[in-house]
Amino acid sequence: MNLTTILILVAIGISAGILGGFIGIGGGILIIPALVLFLGLSQKEAQGTSLAIMLPPIGLLAAMNYYKAGYINLKYAIIIATAFLIGGYFGSKLAVSINDQVVKKIFAIVLLIVSLKMLFEKHP
Repeated sequence: MNLTTILILVAIGISAGILGGFIGIGGGILIIPALVLFLGLSQKEAQGTSLAIMLPPIGLLAAMNYYKAGYINLKYAIIIATAFLIGGYFGSKLAVSINDQVVKKIFAIVLLIVSLKMLFEKHP
């Protein structure tokens, strides 16, 4: 694993942590697409890795199935989970200091951007 990959993993973790703490999203909406788009993981590997990040207590049994099938990148999961913890702290601090309506609008914009990107992305 090179420095660029580690920096991408940390960026994913920090971003997911901030969004998780700020507007309650992170895994499916950010981590999975980022692993696929920026690091070239397969959809199943991205899903398995995302579950491993949030393993206790959310996805233990599901992550075990992905692990048995060879679809978890443990190194990636550990780095992102650590960064996610830090980002979650700062994202939550930001969210509690901002008006609820502003947070709701930011949540809607993030969902819209990600959904449009996925909808219109050209596949090889």
